[in-house]
Amino acid sequence: MADDRSQSMESRYREAVDWLFHIQRFGSKLGLKYVSHLLGLIGNPHERFRSIHLTGTNGKGSTTAMVASILGSAGFRVGMYTSPHLSSFTERIIVDGRQIPIEDVVRIVSEIRPFVDEMDRDPSLRHPTFFEVTTAVAFKYFSEQKVDFAVLEVGMGGGLDATNVVQSLVSVITNVSLEHTEVLGKTVLAIAKEKAGIIKPGGVLITATADDEVYALFREVCLRTGSRIFRVGTDIAFRKLSSGLEGQRFKLDGLVHRFDELFVPLLGDHQLLNAAAAVGAVEALVYHGITIPKESIRQGLERVRWPGRLEIVQRHPLVVLDCAKDPEATRAVKEAVLREFRYGRLIAVVSISSDKDIPAMIEQLAQAADLFVITAHGVMDRAANPARIAEEVEKHSKPYEMVKDAKGAVRRAIELAGENDMVLVVGSVFLVGEARELWFEPSNQELVLQV
Repeated sequence: MADDRSQSMESRYREAVDWLFHIQRFGSKLGLKYVSHLLGLIGNPHERFRSIHLTGTNGKGSTTAMVASILGSAGFRVGMYTSPHLSSFTERIIVDGRQIPIEDVVRIVSEIRPFVDEMDRDPSLRHPTFFEVTTAVAFKYFSEQKVDFAVLEVGMGGGLDATNVVQSLVSVITNVSLEHTEVLGKTVLAIAKEKAGIIKPGGVLITATADDEVYALFREVCLRTGSRIFRVGTDIAFRKLSSGLEGQRFKLDGLVHRFDELFVPLLGDHQLLNAAAAVGAVEALVYHGITIPKESIRQGLERVRWPGRLEIVQRHPLVVLDCAKDPEATRAVKEAVLREFRYGRLIAVVSISSDKDIPAMIEQLAQAADLFVITAHGVMDRAANPARIAEEVEKHSKPYEMVKDAKGAVRRAIELAGENDMVLVVGSVFLVGEARELWFEPSNQELVLQV
């Protein structure tokens, strides 16, 4: 009977998630009117917890994970909301390090669905988008779980993103470069203005932007809203001490504490920038009467887990997965690979979504890769044609093979690699999600299988 019930719940979960993803046919629409209406119908759950809100072109997911880990180490009950997921929808909604149980997804979706249908029938409203409904599911779960803090990653942009219904105590904008230009704006400053929409009156902004014009825009918004602003690199200073395949050590002078040595189990200099922003975010809570102990910051960084970011899943040959999805992220990965890893040849398994800057991404990867294995991830309406990627690889006179499916491409790269070579799986979160399933069960973070 127990197995029957388990199978029944799995079936109901698949049905609930299929319904959620079917909503994607309504597209992605920015604005707060409709998500606010939906949240009102379910009792405004987002008003029952405090929040820290994060956006940025790159690094916002890693920084979100670090902030959540630090707050958890400080004894708070913490919800974390991120997107997209790698393998399982439940990765998006986490409380105290545990993914939302599938039975709670089934229950909450069944409770929200009638209100979604009601909005769809109302001529003065519209059907909520996938991200709006998913955000409502997350906020309802966080409210039910009585979290002390929700650490929320913006889906797209900032001010008009569905998550921006919260009145966050601290906002984080990691950095700004060109992305989603058809929606957010054609220039970096236009995109920065949209991201600045998460700055709240009387709040605190932490930013790691290296762009002085962008910083000046943020400072102007903070002056106008009566918010404090702190910048990584000046107000929050850090310096790398050492690194290895297990992680990195660095020193940091924060807003409250000084650390002679901290450790983070994530690779790449960009993760030190993200760690400094995360420490700044939790220390900034002092302006709201909340002091995070020094030891909690240390433990939180040591314990953070964020899969798919220079993640080592195999040693001989070395296999590393990274979700880098744009030229800036690809550049950071390339630099980390050249600096942190030792290998004979580098074989890059690549799939890129069609809306990305493929030439610029391949230009970065070609500076490190000896051989490409080109494929298409399973989200076929998003994946670029492998022949399009091959055109760019040819421009750099690099040899390549094409393999139809992502998992087959990873297996082929491992076949081609010698024991001391390195396989880098890179170019899309969808590619990395599929590749991880060769080593990990979906919904499980424990290593379960060698290729």
